[in-house]
Amino acid sequence: MNVSSFKLSLKEKLGYATGDFASNLFWQPFTIFLLYYYTDIFGLSAAAVGTMFLITRVWDTFFDPLVGIISDRTQTRWGKFRPYLMWLAIPFGVIGALTYLAPDLSQGGKLIFAYVTYTLMMMIYSLINVPYSALLGVISPDPHDRESAASYKFVFAFLAGIIVQAATLPLVNQLGKDDAQIVQAHLAGDELIIEEKGSGSARII
Repeated sequence: MNVSSFKLSLKEKLGYATGDFASNLFWQPFTIFLLYYYTDIFGLSAAAVGTMFLITRVWDTFFDPLVGIISDRTQTRWGKFRPYLMWLAIPFGVIGALTYLAPDLSQGGKLIFAYVTYTLMMMIYSLINVPYSALLGVISPDPHDRESAASYKFVFAFLAGIIVQAATLPLVNQLGKDDAQIVQAHLAGDELIIEEKGSGSARII
């Protein structure tokens, strides 16, 4: 194959970059606000939340490599990695919104709800982001093309972080704590769909 004739278009690079924009639009509120939400809004103890975070992260150390193995062995007409973006974009947004719901439950019920939604959120995040990260290695045979796509990816991730930090609290004040996350989750799901469409030419694995 002539590498020089196999170049990503600007549309494909932007399409790929929107995936990291979506992930950070989704992930940044969790890293910045989720502990506060669980303890001060949902009413869980800091010890219970810390234990939940620890258990879930330990599970991630086993689950992430498993996702990598499974995605690398996936064979579909859409390729190895794109199906995970196609099929999980909507569940990604839904579980993000559910994580910030505050059902009126007992303390035990709230803790179970938090464990289920947070663990599912982390698993779906892995099911999307492990294949998404692997996609960069096969998106083009040209290393300069891949470096260019990675640059767009990092810029879009940075922009998403700025938007989250600037917009989350105003959204909470304007819409309420639940609706603000629903808006962000909806946007993240939409951006993943755009990423799949934008990077989904027939020549991309």
